[in-house]
Amino acid sequence: MPPTGNPFNFARVTLLALVEVLIVNKTSYRHVLPLSTTSLVLAILAVNYVFFLAWKLYLYPVYFHPLSKFPAPKVVSLWRVLARFRGNAPPGQLLLELVERTPNDGIIVLQGEFGTSMLITKPAPLADILVHHPYDFAKYDAIRNFLRPILGDGLVVVEGEQHRFLRKNTQPAFKFGHIKELYPTMWSKAIELNNILKEELRVLERKGNDTRIEINAWAGKVTLDIIGIAAFGRDFHVLERPDHPLVKNYADLLEPGPAKFAYFFLTLIFSRKFVDLFPWEVSRRFNRTTTDIRRICAQLVREKKATIEKLGDDQFDILSLLIKSNNFSEAELVDQLLTFLAAGHETTSSAFTWATYKLAQDREMQSTLRSELRRALPDFPNFAPGQDIASILEHLPYLNGVMNETLRLYPTVPMTVRTAVCDTTVLGHPIKKGTEIMMSPWIINRYSDNWGSASTEFVPERWIDQEGTHIGEEWLDQLTLKPNNTGGVTSNYAQMTFLHGPRSCIGQGFAKAELRCLLAAFVLAFEWELGMDEKDIMPDGVITIKPNNGMYLKLRPLDGVQRVDYALVSKN
Repeated sequence: MPPTGNPFNFARVTLLALVEVLIVNKTSYRHVLPLSTTSLVLAILAVNYVFFLAWKLYLYPVYFHPLSKFPAPKVVSLWRVLARFRGNAPPGQLLLELVERTPNDGIIVLQGEFGTSMLITKPAPLADILVHHPYDFAKYDAIRNFLRPILGDGLVVVEGEQHRFLRKNTQPAFKFGHIKELYPTMWSKAIELNNILKEELRVLERKGNDTRIEINAWAGKVTLDIIGIAAFGRDFHVLERPDHPLVKNYADLLEPGPAKFAYFFLTLIFSRKFVDLFPWEVSRRFNRTTTDIRRICAQLVREKKATIEKLGDDQFDILSLLIKSNNFSEAELVDQLLTFLAAGHETTSSAFTWATYKLAQDREMQSTLRSELRRALPDFPNFAPGQDIASILEHLPYLNGVMNETLRLYPTVPMTVRTAVCDTTVLGHPIKKGTEIMMSPWIINRYSDNWGSASTEFVPERWIDQEGTHIGEEWLDQLTLKPNNTGGVTSNYAQMTFLHGPRSCIGQGFAKAELRCLLAAFVLAFEWELGMDEKDIMPDGVITIKPNNGMYLKLRPLDGVQRVDYALVSKN
């Protein structure tokens, strides 16, 4: 519901006009108005409606709205912003341009056809909303209802006490020690991806076909395999099966397209049940794919329960840990797995794709990263006895710089919207129940007030602490280079890719570990450049940011097929 405080709406203005007609008829003013009763009614209605439009579009939002004290762009329409999303700009880019032109202290007010919204731009109000009283704000019911078939009633969708319960009882599955144990699995899958891509290149060359590789599709496959092992204790072998139902279903759901955007947008305005009444293919595909994925997850839950009963509780994947906690029904387990399956593979596959894009743009940067990795991993793809995969990759400055800078510039979810569920405050300002709050990681992560003049440039070095000086390539030999987690800014709220507080992404440690492994192995196995026109690369998507025309790369293998000594890796 909209914030209270506006005394006028269409019904009230109409009623007021009728009262005015009665008053005029009872007073002496009636004698000086040479109008019939019908003409008088129409004239008074016209005057009232003109006033109502002026009130709604200008007077109320500028002078009387509870948020009118905050700065606002001179001209902005949320409808036009949404339309721009489908134009020649990434989601959030138009709003970023407006923010850069509007002096503010962290809050900007946007007026649109559907009401007034607060757009958050700086760390201080983000801390208030996300950490100090996070449960005063909730996702729109329309957004939650759209996401529910995809993500289930998991951490992304539920609110309030239900969210607190889920967060508390799923957190153990994502503790640092458990993620560290998954590094060998992630590494072996990264090597498997390299080998399959090399074989793919050989097949294309023999057939005389175009040897470009669309990397985003392969990124989705390898991350599905990894989350399958981590979450279900099962290797889906998606890399070996291009026809795997999970690949097809998630491609149908998440690949960008105008029909999908229209479906999403209409469900926000009306409802999914109403929109599904229309006979269009996108609706049928959405329902079919979400039903298939839920059926797969339900089957996996039943099989995992049977395995635990048969073999005991010596199982350490996420699903096993949740089952053994005895805190979830079978339906609730399916809901959690829907969330982990979708969010657990999409964040990393998207980030990996954008990382390969930035490294294709700058071959020197690619070479610098490869030099660092060769020094750290001389026995690639294996590791020397006693070496710890997690410790090696987590402490490489340039690898972590490239990873964090990719996550900063290409947040998987570019925009999130909350509504105040009660009267509350932000930075001491009273906020009425029903106030819409827009938070955009795309804006926060790129805003010059948060990141300086080079805020939109890809600068991995900002994530590296350097104590002392260096010259040229010699910096790689400096022992004083260390990765940092701040990017050189004073507040961690300036990086919003995973959000913060109790609504932050519970799997961010998992996603970063996975991205380190995939990127390190890929850089050591290939050199590459873009295999498509730069102008055709555009961040897009309904739920997550993906390249709307794919990401084609020209790969050049650096050596032969790599074989991992799995026993050696597993020991370490």
